[in-house]
Amino acid sequence: MPNQQITVLCLAGDVKGQRLITECKQEGCRVFVLTRESLKGDPGWPTADVDEFFYMHTLTKKDDVINAVSYLARTQQIDRIIPLDEFDLEIAAALREHLRLPGMGETTARYFRDKLAMRMAAHDKSILSPAFVPVVNYEVIRHFTEQIPPPWVLKPRSQGGAAGIRKIHHADELWHHLEMMGDEQSHCVLEQFVPGDIFHVDAITIDGKVIYADVSRYGRPPLEIIQNGGIFLTCLQKRNSLDSLALKELNQKLLSSFGFRRGVTHTEFIKSHADGKFYFLETAARVGGAYIADVIEHATGINLWTEWAKIEIAGEKGNYKLPEHLENYAGIVLCLAQQEWPDLSAYNDPEVVYKIHKKQHAGLIAASPDPARLQVLLENYSWRFSNDFLASAPQYDKIER
Repeated sequence: MPNQQITVLCLAGDVKGQRLITECKQEGCRVFVLTRESLKGDPGWPTADVDEFFYMHTLTKKDDVINAVSYLARTQQIDRIIPLDEFDLEIAAALREHLRLPGMGETTARYFRDKLAMRMAAHDKSILSPAFVPVVNYEVIRHFTEQIPPPWVLKPRSQGGAAGIRKIHHADELWHHLEMMGDEQSHCVLEQFVPGDIFHVDAITIDGKVIYADVSRYGRPPLEIIQNGGIFLTCLQKRNSLDSLALKELNQKLLSSFGFRRGVTHTEFIKSHADGKFYFLETAARVGGAYIADVIEHATGINLWTEWAKIEIAGEKGNYKLPEHLENYAGIVLCLAQQEWPDLSAYNDPEVVYKIHKKQHAGLIAASPDPARLQVLLENYSWRFSNDFLASAPQYDKIER
């Protein structure tokens, strides 16, 4: 518990981060939440742990949010600002710099929100990533399409996860999309599509050193699911495997090159089918979505939301110690369901540790000390989910948590 009461302002463009809010309160902090008016009274908020809610029509207008929080700061001492949603990261960084508060500033935050900025920073440090080009100069884009064979992917620079990504199969299709986008096209990056297996590294960093990291692999690429629908699956990988060891080392190099000092991160890499090398895809200074934090907690006992709260409260000069934890394995199977409230009672193996209760969703988390046993179970569950629950509509973005 801090020696003096710390006031934490959480920016929340969506209802999430409940465990972080609760931990801040349990650590003795005063907790404010600034969120959208449309989320007022949402039952998902841990209202007992929030001292006061503040509301705005939107949190996307930086100047308006800076003015509102600065007005609040006239009468309330604000010590920490924490963005609970990825889309709040840049606003939080701007607020910290405006109010001169500790934590990530705008320059570093850019590497964790802007896909072009993170691509260029990784390239400068000789970290492999798919070939890319800014969507700015048409001659440069034409040269790229002539040198790099399709397909390509057109990515919004500041969207989260796989949202808004288009797979492009030929140049005419690309130019059509760019024409339709008009002035918005410069907010995208065009890159080579690299077929492969996609991994994610979820990590905790203190003073620039990664003190905890676990590697997981998606069953299918998220881009494929958002375009075609299907089962979302991710599972922790063997900690002493060559892939895990290589990715942990690469993740440390990446975060160091981006100047990341303290907090949690979710970073994705692809292992190319063509050459077996790892390529950096993207990173985010947040807890992974789609129940990834729950998967990690059931495998290790570490809740990334809780640890993030402790790190933020400790501040740049405070002490933080990673808790003792298990080294078991866990994974998740999740999909949009045909049924309003799917019945998962038939999924009763002892390894099933959590069943997701969410309208129009079927999902479960399984955990085991044996990664091979876990992999077999998850693959079996994925096949059964396809028959029992799966809704065909490709709406992956709606299962973000």
